[in-house]
Order: sequence, then C-alpha cells, then structure tokens
Amino acid sequence: MTDFPPPAKGAEQEEGETFRPKFDSAGLVTAIACDGESGEVLMLAHMNAEALQKTLETGKAHYFSRSRQVIWLKGETSGNVQMVESLATDCDQDAVLLKVRQQGTAAACHTGRISCFYRTVRQDGKGGYALTLDEREKRFDSDKVYGKE
Repeated sequence: MTDFPPPAKGAEQEEGETFRPKFDSAGLVTAIACDGESGEVLMLAHMNAEALQKTLETGKAHYFSRSRQVIWLKGETSGNVQMVESLATDCDQDAVLLKVRQQGTAAACHTGRISCFYRTVRQDGKGGYALTLDEREKRFDSDKVYGKE
C-alpha cells in the first residue's frame, strides 16, 4: 500500500500536481459519489487512507464506516457496486468526488433508493420544516437484501 504524501502549504496544496489528501483528525476525507452520466449526487461517505487506496487500485468504491470502524466495498452485500469512472479532489484536498457507474439495481442508498438524497426540505407552513420524498420507486427491498426480515 502506498502512503500518500502529507498535505502541503498554500499553492502547492491548492495548485500543485501531487495528490496530497488532507485527512481530518479522525484520519478521514469526505467522499461524494455522483452518477457519471447524469451528475446526480448519489451519496456522501468517508474514506480513510486505506479505503482511498483500494478505490484507486481496484476502480471500485471503498468507504470507511465511522459507526462500524471498518472499510467496506460499496455493493459487497447488495450487489450495487460503484465502478469509479473518475476521482477528483477539491481545492484543499480534504474531499473527493467520485464519478461512478452503478452496477446491480443502480441504487446507491441502503434504503433501496437511487440516491441517499431522496428527501427535499421545504417550509411546512407552520413556521417549521418538513420533508418531501422523491417519488421514484425503490430499486430493492432493503430488509430482504440486508437480512432484517
């Protein structure tokens, strides 16, 4: 496994040609996955250095679960693997953007939906806020796929 170079200061980090991911105090970078064709944001997750390295080496998205403290291959259980078409980083290299091609049922969310961003926030008319669900059908039954039945 290759170690990533440490972050640099100023222009070298922001304009340089060396990939220097800037991991946070927990050793993570934010990872946003979007559909490589439509550009729709599919999910937000985190990667540690090992998950990022595995993603770059295999072309399949790997993430780090903060709750379980393990690396996971997206789609390992559901079959909805994310094939990485490209990986970009933001200006200070503390986030990555993956353009992916979804395999399987083309659902990125563990709930069976196409995207994890399936609810829109709106004013509820009573001084608060409510959520409106995306009307697209779920692609799979999450209870069956993840064995919750």
